[in-house]
Amino acid sequence: MNRQSSLSLQPLIGGIIAALLVVISFNAFIVINPGQAGVLSILGKAQDGVLLEGIHFKPPVISTVDVYDLTVQKFEVPAESSTKDLQNLSASFAINFRLDPVKVVDIRRTQGTLQNIVSKIVAPQTQESFKIAAARRTVEQAITQRSELKQDFDMALDSRLEKYGIIVLDTSVIDLNFSPEFSRAVEEKQIAEQRAQRAVYIAQEAEQEAQADINRAKGRAEAQRLLAETLKAQGGQLVLQKEAIEAWKQGGAQMPKVLVMSGDNKSSVPFLFNLGDIQTQ
Repeated sequence: MNRQSSLSLQPLIGGIIAALLVVISFNAFIVINPGQAGVLSILGKAQDGVLLEGIHFKPPVISTVDVYDLTVQKFEVPAESSTKDLQNLSASFAINFRLDPVKVVDIRRTQGTLQNIVSKIVAPQTQESFKIAAARRTVEQAITQRSELKQDFDMALDSRLEKYGIIVLDTSVIDLNFSPEFSRAVEEKQIAEQRAQRAVYIAQEAEQEAQADINRAKGRAEAQRLLAETLKAQGGQLVLQKEAIEAWKQGGAQMPKVLVMSGDNKSSVPFLFNLGDIQTQ
């Protein structure tokens, strides 16, 4: 009876062992996909040599593999600093980076997860790099030399993150803010400049008007000179005749029925009257 029981259990035990072997065999290999890198740890100790894309053997049960994403990572990191003239300056940077596959094992040993990399390395080094770039300029230069500010920031950040196995691909300034006091000072300066420009415009306008008055005065003087020369040359009779006619026109009179001239029409002033006025009398 016991022999029969043991014989019936043998297939069951054999199946269990076979299933365990299958599970262990599947657990003895790991596939690293493109854009990934793995770090093999045996009994909790990271092994040298990064696991790149492909299939890799790992000792079952006693080993684990930490997989890191080598594709481009993007994080927004805030930063604050003081400028050369001791003005507060704050910014927000978008950092695009990826991990150096050659240094993934060192990253695993020193930093651990990607979240630790961002919080313990990327964020602090972004802050320090921004302080370096901002301290070289006044707050006004930070505005007018924004591209140079970013260039200094990029150089400082690249050199600081490279030694940690972090390759910076690109950075961009999302926001750049100043202290409320400086913002008010900028606004007041712009208002003062606008007022100064308005004052210059008014002064130029007044100068042009004065020059126009001078030109008109010169024109009147020239007209009077020509009038005097005409009076002198022709005895003044033609000018007097012209002025008599102009005065008559400006008085609003109607066209006369009769125009009487003396015999010498070159030297006499015309006598104007309206026959209708005589007839009414």
